[in-house]
Amino acid sequence: MSTAIEVSNLSFRYAGATQWALRNVTLSIEEGEFAVFTGATGCGKSTLFKCLIGLIPQMYPGEYLGRVVVKGLDPAQTPVSRMAQRVGMVFQNPDNQLFALTVENDVAFALENLGLERAEIERRITKAFRMMGIEDLRKRSPFELSGGQKQRVAIASILALEPEILILDEPTSSLDGATAKKLLEELGEISKREEITVLLSEHRLDLVVREATRLIVIEEGKILSDGDPREVVHHLLEDDYEKVELPKLPRLAWMMGLRRADKIPLTKEEFVETLLEVGK
Repeated sequence: MSTAIEVSNLSFRYAGATQWALRNVTLSIEEGEFAVFTGATGCGKSTLFKCLIGLIPQMYPGEYLGRVVVKGLDPAQTPVSRMAQRVGMVFQNPDNQLFALTVENDVAFALENLGLERAEIERRITKAFRMMGIEDLRKRSPFELSGGQKQRVAIASILALEPEILILDEPTSSLDGATAKKLLEELGEISKREEITVLLSEHRLDLVVREATRLIVIEEGKILSDGDPREVVHHLLEDDYEKVELPKLPRLAWMMGLRRADKIPLTKEEFVETLLEVGK
């Protein structure tokens, strides 16, 4: 497995700010990972994501130290338009990415700007609609859609670019639990099927811990914990960490004394299995 993203001693402070948004972040992401970033609001997740696509330092001035390499490119020196063909980012508010009169035109916009032939544009649009299950929205106005539908359209517009890396900045923040869970499960399936590296920030770990191959906790611009989701959750429980909302089942298992270091249950099935093993 090769490396998709390499971050070395990255620090960034926005112009006019006294505090560093990122502090000495070193991170390596392998191709095909589904890496979930979590942490309190303002911890630096969004800033890190902007560094990975070149918006920082190219469009947000400030003090930038360290080095980032994404698919062999330096985002700090590579035009954002070129980075967008390798790394697609879906922002927290889908309204910021939707502006055309129809959903179809929104998804086609970036493809047309790339100068692709009409047949290729049609192929990509159709595939993206199918992946996100929004074929019926094709001729609709994006401004009459629900929050969940808008988010799916925003993701489809990025998937149509066929990126090697997909970054989603709190994509479920405006969605109810059930809608968010379904979307995250589908993104997990898309990541595996299309072999796309996914980086996603999420507060509600209950919704995404099953899909994650890796969990990264950021606190005040620094990486606090990084590794296998089960191990990270276990360590956070050990430390009685309260700045992120840990999944309910592991917390319940911890309170019940089901504290095997090798396997803190993350899912309902694992929780039941652990209970049955203890009861033998």
